Amino acid sequence: MKRIGMFRGMKLCADYKKMDAAQREALRAGRLHEMVAWARENSPYYAKLYENLPDGFTLSDLPPVNKRELMEHWNEWLTTREVTLADVRAFMKNPDNIGRKLKGKYLVFTTSGSTGNPLIALCDTTANNVMEAINATRAYARAEDLRAFIRRGGKTVGVFATGGFYLSNSSVRSRLLAMPWKKRQMAVTSALLPVEEIVRQLNAFQPAMLGGYPSCLELLVDEVRAGRLHISPVIIMTGGEHLSDGLRARLAEAFGCYVQTSYACTEGGSVACECREKCLHLNDDWLIVEPVDSENRPVPDGVRADKILLTNLYNFTQPYIRYEVTDRATLHREPCPCGNPSPWLELEGRTDDVVSFTASGREVKIAPLTIYAVLTEVRELRRFQLIVSHENRAELRLEPSKGISREAAFSKAEAVLLSFLAAQGISNVEISLSDDMPRQQPGSGKFKHIINAG
Repeated sequence: MKRIGMFRGMKLCADYKKMDAAQREALRAGRLHEMVAWARENSPYYAKLYENLPDGFTLSDLPPVNKRELMEHWNEWLTTREVTLADVRAFMKNPDNIGRKLKGKYLVFTTSGSTGNPLIALCDTTANNVMEAINATRAYARAEDLRAFIRRGGKTVGVFATGGFYLSNSSVRSRLLAMPWKKRQMAVTSALLPVEEIVRQLNAFQPAMLGGYPSCLELLVDEVRAGRLHISPVIIMTGGEHLSDGLRARLAEAFGCYVQTSYACTEGGSVACECREKCLHLNDDWLIVEPVDSENRPVPDGVRADKILLTNLYNFTQPYIRYEVTDRATLHREPCPCGNPSPWLELEGRTDDVVSFTASGREVKIAPLTIYAVLTEVRELRRFQLIVSHENRAELRLEPSKGISREAAFSKAEAVLLSFLAAQGISNVEISLSDDMPRQQPGSGKFKHIINAG
């Protein structure tokens, strides 16, 4: 395994643009075989999984893996023996460790994803450098927006869930801890705050670039129209949820700037970056994406898949090789007018609902990822689903953590959720424990954590 610094990563990203199709294929094949060889040699889990793997294997010879299975074998999954899951859990008990490196080497990220099964991820220095290199060289769909951002001083603020070891929040805090002088240029505004406080912080910071979850930024459109939010970003970058064409247009109109999105996940970082044609091009020099059906059978180009199998070619500490991601996507290989030869995705994305409550006779909208972020920190919950209906009533479907009763898990979740809503000025909320377990949507098979049934 070769260590890669950020500037080396940026050069490798630039070099890939100059390669022809045969050279690109050879590069991917070489990186795949290097990753598999490293995993077989250093991960007890993969050594057993690949014990009968032929020497001349192809990608399809590698058995798919999933989040629940890997978490059950977390200590054996890693290619290092200096870290255990117990070490990481102890590290995560202190929220001040968000953005800090475990043992001075590894950033810790958590996610739950659309299946509801929790993941704890480690990113070593090489993995972090490659992720930063991809973002530095490919994040902007249009060069003119990057130039405008630089002219405006490069001030960036993200409206993200804070308080947990989430990819966006942790990455920004990690950079601020390493470079504290950047606090005047880079900030995170907690999506968990009342909208009024988010507006106050944004007005004070005056960002050139505004980032965040689409459903959180959607709430700011009304604040602009009401004359309470006074910022003029030159670019809006969204992620973490599906950005609809309608919301993209509303954000562009309200803020008077270009709006773009990306496709990222904790396991793969920036999987795909958007071009000026609004196509999500895969970063296929660092990641392999296979669209498959529910039985992991390949799906033809142009046909929507039930999920994808993701292979990360740069995280050598915690290998993801044909790893199941339950996002529904359609892969395209036809040429894109932007000139990028890498395949591109149409992504269905996550579809949790914005929910509404009543407070003092007025409607208060809450972005779904803020509720998700609050409940996912309740350790008594293994899996959950909140259904919000009219008259401030909600129903919680849950699967408790091992050794915890349903009633005890509900009691803790109810208290945390009521406290969060009270901070938004919302009281008189009735939450009940459902007899049902969390379940996927009929037809689509998609799992929603937050459902608006009002």
